[in-house]
Amino acid sequence: MSDPVISVEGLSKRYVIGHELRHDSLRDTLHHTARKLWRRLRWGTGFQTEEFWALRDVSFEVKQGEVVGIIGRNGAGKSTLLKILSRITEPTEGTVTIKGRVASLLEVGTGFHPELSGRENVFLNGAILGMSRAEIRRKFDEIVAFAEVEKFLDTPVKHYSSGMYVRLAFAVAAHLEPEILIVDEVLAVGDAAFQKKCLGKMEKVASGGRTILFVSHNIEALRATCRTGILLESGQLKMAGAIQDVIGRYHRPQVELNAVFAPVVHKPSIIGLSVDQARLAAGDLLVRLRYRSPFALQPAVGGIILTTVDGRPLFGTNMRTHPPTTMPGAGTAGTCTLEVPGLSLHSGIYALSAWLGDKTQDYDSKLDAVSFEFVSPRHYLNRPPLHVIGPVDLPCRWSTRIDEA
Repeated sequence: MSDPVISVEGLSKRYVIGHELRHDSLRDTLHHTARKLWRRLRWGTGFQTEEFWALRDVSFEVKQGEVVGIIGRNGAGKSTLLKILSRITEPTEGTVTIKGRVASLLEVGTGFHPELSGRENVFLNGAILGMSRAEIRRKFDEIVAFAEVEKFLDTPVKHYSSGMYVRLAFAVAAHLEPEILIVDEVLAVGDAAFQKKCLGKMEKVASGGRTILFVSHNIEALRATCRTGILLESGQLKMAGAIQDVIGRYHRPQVELNAVFAPVVHKPSIIGLSVDQARLAAGDLLVRLRYRSPFALQPAVGGIILTTVDGRPLFGTNMRTHPPTTMPGAGTAGTCTLEVPGLSLHSGIYALSAWLGDKTQDYDSKLDAVSFEFVSPRHYLNRPPLHVIGPVDLPCRWSTRIDEA
């Protein structure tokens, strides 16, 4: 087993947040404005402070050649962790040991000087990474070709679009051969074709034995690129292990069979969505969608989308594509009911999104409105995991025979 190239022990990062007190009268506002400069120089009356721990007692190791996906909701501490690993900010507590040269792509423009041209910034970044001028020249044409910015190579990067910025920044970071490459969600700025190109390059970099830390909300990209994962929640490490297990933990929702929503005054809206527990236990799906409208719908049209907990759609239906045998007249409130007998799913947790409209237009939608746990009536021994065989369990029949030699 190789020694770790990144060792994080007891890492914590604390920020002190100042809250300015509100001023409700004109006199208070004028008084506050007169003292604004003084209050910037020194905490004074009108401010309150509190401690915020962006990271708290985080410990993990990363081996050489690993591709690690870092997962967590907004505010979980992912960006703070990457800034500490990139030596942009110092930890409040704990230690970080890194063996090797680090290249970071954390946000648009990181490491670029806006007044310098694209060409000059390539050499600047290479020098920051410790590359010699000869090494940078050897990689220069490959970097420019990958970034697709030949026409603007001698233009100051302050005139680049965000997409051009990211293309050039990623090309520099990936091609100048750092031992460790750290990539934040910044790739989401690029178009789909470039994102695919970047993921392919990251796989190539990893196959060469270099280490990658990748933060993304694109679960499919993490699943395709990473072998291991780290899950952060509210600044704490909740799980580290195989990427598929970490993704499953991240997307594990609380089962909520019923959801209630406040009606919208000016348009038709969904006010309730529920899954029948008794029918679910029998292997069927029964969904009720309740709606309310400020005017009569002629008629109301409901729809649902069934997804896995990581957002992959499995099945969708609505009353336009699957019309009921009888349609009611116009009304301002009602319930649309969906029945799916013999739910062909493997055991697991699933989510439902709902949609409301009429024959011609859409009015309301609720994403991941409810979730439910389904226990399949068909039980299997040694069933492969869902990420291998998928969640769908279609009825089927096998047969076999012995052929004579």
